[in-house]
Amino acid sequence: MATIAVNGVALYYTREGTGPGLILVHGSWGDADNWAPVVPLLAEQCTVIAYDRRGHSRSERPPTQGSVHEDVADLAALIEALELAPVFVCGNSYGALIALRLADTRSELVRGIAVHEPPGVQLLIDDPALEPLAETFGQRIAPVRDLLEVGEYTTAAERFVETIALGPGQWAQLPPSVQQTFVRNAPTFLDEIRDPDALALDLEALARYTKPALLTQGGQSPPMFAPILDRIAPVLPQAERHRYAGAGHLPHMTHPTEYAQVTLTRAIR
Repeated sequence: MATIAVNGVALYYTREGTGPGLILVHGSWGDADNWAPVVPLLAEQCTVIAYDRRGHSRSERPPTQGSVHEDVADLAALIEALELAPVFVCGNSYGALIALRLADTRSELVRGIAVHEPPGVQLLIDDPALEPLAETFGQRIAPVRDLLEVGEYTTAAERFVETIALGPGQWAQLPPSVQQTFVRNAPTFLDEIRDPDALALDLEALARYTKPALLTQGGQSPPMFAPILDRIAPVLPQAERHRYAGAGHLPHMTHPTEYAQVTLTRAIR
């Protein structure tokens, strides 16, 4: 098992393929294994790094409250330690927020990004037409947090999947190994809920990122993600949109061939 120490924390990572560097940043509750269906396809043309973010699965879980700023710093340090810069960064969900923050704070490390459905809910609250979506998210996340606070990790994970991320009936459709990963990483999601900066983005700062940016969404995803991307796209000079028509919040898992094709056409330009 390969690990590397960055910012005082041991991170697990995998490396496959040769060619231009590409790093994969998983979302909440998950780990590097979420990318398993797509890694071999990407590795045909790129050097692909997948890693467990701090507090997730095989990476170290510090006892202190985590923050999105730590995740961004870890990603930057990992890129530097593995000598990948400038690298193409793919982020899914919360990992997409991390990728976007890296792009606006350490753009010299990045040659392009592909982000799928960042949950930047704070971008919705200043628009009266969109604020109900943010309120609905808050109403749905509250019982998940309550369950996490009392250690009901399995029930919390199922509720998150069914009411926020994927939709009714989807928990039972996940492979048992993925369900176990959700439950194992539940405490770190509680950290994310407690972090006041977790779901925010600085659009003014992001506008200074002038390199390629692929913003994607699923045709079967919850409705809040599209308007979040609608807020992000206009500030990015090289923003490009793509819709995975038959997919939802996890296209790299459910539609790996399409995900790899769409990503590689941007990553190896």
